[in-house]
Amino acid sequence: MPNSDQLKQLSESLEGTLLYDDLHKTLYATDASAYRIMPVAVALPKTNEDIVKLIRFAEKHKISLTPRTAGTSLAGQTVGDGIIVDVSKHFTNIVSFDSEKKTITVQPGVIRDELNLYLKPYSLFFGPNTSTSSRCMIGGMVGNNSSGTTSIRYGVTRDKIVEIKAVLSDGTQLVFGELTSAEFIEKTKGNSLENSIYRKLFEELSVSVTQEEIKKEFPKPEIHRRNTGYAVDILLKSDLFSGNEPTINVGKLLCGSEGTLAFTTEVTLKVDDLPPTNNVMVVAHFHSIQESLEAVVTAMKHHLYTCEMMDDTILNCTKTNREQAKNRFFIQGDPKAVIMMEVASYLSMEDAEQQANALIADLENNNFGYALPKIYGADIDKINELRKAGLGLLGSIVGDDKAADSIEDTAVELSDLPNYIADFSAMMKKHGQDAIYYAHAGAGEIHLRPILNLKTKDGLYQFRAIATEVAILVKKYRGSLSGEHGDGIVRGEFLPFMIGDKNYELLKRIKLAFDPNSVLNIGKIVNALKMDENLRFEAGRIEPEIKTIQDFSDSLGILRAAEKCNGSGDCRKPTSAGGTMCPSYKATRNEKDTTRARANALREYLTHSEKENKFNHKELYEVFELCISCKACASECPSNVDVASLKSEFLYQYQKANGFSIRNKIFAHNAKLNKLGSIVPEITNFIVNQSFVKKAMGIASKREVPLLAAKSFRKWYEANKPQSEKRGFPNGKVYLFCDEFTNYYDVQVGIDAFELLTKLGYEVLVVDHEESGRAYISKGFLEEAKAIANKNVSIFAAIVSGDIPLIGIEPSAILTFRDEYIRLADDKESAEELAKNVFTVEEFFKNEIARNKIHSGQFSNAEMQIKIHGHCHQKSLSSVEATFAMLNLPTNNKVTIYNSGCCGMAGSFGYETEHYEISMQMGEDTLFPKIRTTDEAAFIAAAGTSCRHQIFDGTSRKAQHPVTILRKCLK
Repeated sequence: MPNSDQLKQLSESLEGTLLYDDLHKTLYATDASAYRIMPVAVALPKTNEDIVKLIRFAEKHKISLTPRTAGTSLAGQTVGDGIIVDVSKHFTNIVSFDSEKKTITVQPGVIRDELNLYLKPYSLFFGPNTSTSSRCMIGGMVGNNSSGTTSIRYGVTRDKIVEIKAVLSDGTQLVFGELTSAEFIEKTKGNSLENSIYRKLFEELSVSVTQEEIKKEFPKPEIHRRNTGYAVDILLKSDLFSGNEPTINVGKLLCGSEGTLAFTTEVTLKVDDLPPTNNVMVVAHFHSIQESLEAVVTAMKHHLYTCEMMDDTILNCTKTNREQAKNRFFIQGDPKAVIMMEVASYLSMEDAEQQANALIADLENNNFGYALPKIYGADIDKINELRKAGLGLLGSIVGDDKAADSIEDTAVELSDLPNYIADFSAMMKKHGQDAIYYAHAGAGEIHLRPILNLKTKDGLYQFRAIATEVAILVKKYRGSLSGEHGDGIVRGEFLPFMIGDKNYELLKRIKLAFDPNSVLNIGKIVNALKMDENLRFEAGRIEPEIKTIQDFSDSLGILRAAEKCNGSGDCRKPTSAGGTMCPSYKATRNEKDTTRARANALREYLTHSEKENKFNHKELYEVFELCISCKACASECPSNVDVASLKSEFLYQYQKANGFSIRNKIFAHNAKLNKLGSIVPEITNFIVNQSFVKKAMGIASKREVPLLAAKSFRKWYEANKPQSEKRGFPNGKVYLFCDEFTNYYDVQVGIDAFELLTKLGYEVLVVDHEESGRAYISKGFLEEAKAIANKNVSIFAAIVSGDIPLIGIEPSAILTFRDEYIRLADDKESAEELAKNVFTVEEFFKNEIARNKIHSGQFSNAEMQIKIHGHCHQKSLSSVEATFAMLNLPTNNKVTIYNSGCCGMAGSFGYETEHYEISMQMGEDTLFPKIRTTDEAAFIAAAGTSCRHQIFDGTSRKAQHPVTILRKCLK
């Protein structure tokens, strides 16, 4: 193994980056599989020459290079003990495009969905569509021969390969493309490694006995989704090897080879015409898995574009996921399984409707399904998003019993599918298992997952035993053990059995021809590592007991909360994919700044640290530093990994050991300091905005510290309360939470809320209570936050009810009652009961509009254009749609919601000197450009005080709170 001096020399020679600190090695030790292997280093190459240098370094030091893009591999392909080469950072260019030939050349780090955004104006798209398409990259799709939901109509990645540009194991750069037989023979002549490869392929595959062995042992040719070993059976189609095709393309052999034969630097792909936009989805509901699969055989006689399955385990997981709960609207009753079948037409919607009706009639005539609803338009997209979230949703299962990756990728001929699943279910019953079934039913591939506890020796035993029995079962049907996820580690050692010893030895010889010095992704496909070693969890380990101040019992402790991350990488989606998660990753494009990295790092150190305080690691501080606690992951992560809660606990535990900085103390105690400062606000405002004061406090010089109001809202309320008490209030009472931001900074917003509610017939009550504790939570001062939570719960639990709710103006403050207080309060039962009657002011208005207590007649008919930017906590814990409903009430208001991510301010984060630039970069990600193109006459609504400040600093536009805007609309 190379030493640190040798790694340093390598680092200095690269245009890209070489990382070999403990944190980055830890982050790249896992992917989305069950495996954990600590690498020597992580490389982020910028050029092909960097890759050549890395290969030669690996050869010299006898270590392996493992290519990696998004790291969503499920079979362990992208982990290894050598150098992990991550091309997702710099190899992201579209190199060329030929619209006439319908081909496009890309680097391996191009994201599948972004490629299709590029192609859309040309009415073209790249067909293979994985559930990870928002972040998976072409290099990974080529490495795995990915398929996805559209394979029944558009084929698999291998079908799209035109050329692959790659670096061989000796550093040679060349192109693998389509050749005539004569051109192939010509390449066998010479002494280069390329010549040697072509010569070896010709020698091996020209032997008739070898050809017959391949045809006999490889999966049935009717099974299109197949990744069993190297695709030598595809090469037999050439007339060189007794086939009937006049050309041959070794690039198709590289596709599915998992980076074990060559290092891909460019891929040229065939693309297809966009699918028809006239489409209908039929969602068939079934009482049993077996019935659903028998129905698939009937359904596939129709011209389907997709045919996907989900069982009740995944459907039940959607109930507890904030984002996907919205997408389960189509479920009728309590199905054991649903099949989602999409028909489409280039002709007309009427034709698509006729196809759907014919499909339904066929299913009904065969007594399949108890409900067969038809879905249209945007609702189809919602269902597809729910289906795509399947893998991540499985991570949300609470406890150590998890859906294990081992048998999840089997494929059989469609006509064999019902019998295969019947045999599989009987086998699972023998093991006491009720497995999970989902995915590509129409292609004969069901993602099957047993529920196993790999922390136990029994779970580890079953991991291998079930995998072995499934291999035997798949072989019985001459299926493929891997349909699209690859062999990797988890299936590699079964290859001799699946394709026969002779064919396996052939694969080993081909690997040797391509990689004579064993450099490229060693331990995958051939000479594979054992499938039950190098796992994330050590079987039989003593589970660490981690004491926390917050209550993580909903996940059975903080360690299991971190372990819910299964690596699906939803947090790596780019800006174009929409949503907010994860602002820091979108700004840096570094793995370190993903939700996944934070969960993985916390899991790693809580599990393996030998320190008494397992949180006390600078590596954890580094990985959490750019987390802005936006809480997008709490809703957008399908596994429900709430990193904001993990971060606040980490900061508390870490600072207990290392002390609380002066700046953190100032920000955390902000409300108390503002109470003192508001005695003489003019003097306070002058002092805190002096450059030397900001420098001393670590506040960015380009920021203006928010100004204290001349009078606090609470003082204004006390002065105006007697006037309000003289009125009648037909709509009853509400308690208004006087948060610390409204009280000292945004007093006019508080006045607007008070006067708006009062004029609409509500008695607004402000009682004596504590601040929200938001600043304490953000900075990890959890003892203080806990005391506040206990006090506020005690105060409001006694007076708040369904008839008299508590409403709040600042989202980050009022939503602590529904989120952090549940983890912090000693009286959890009271906290949970109170949370049911706590609302943002926008939610309150939406509810009252629905009850017709507030109506459009109370507002003017003046025209007003309004653009809404949602606060991150609103989007995660509440809904921006409530703001829309509130502002859209006046008849002539024209209201739209910005499709924007995080503004980037995040409380004190954007004020801190070292975070100013990245804070502004987050704003530039989506929000600032949209605001700059917004009509000057339009009102910009932003509920968050931080959002309003950031919008002004980034665009010089003044945003207003929704209550301020709605107050202007009153008659």
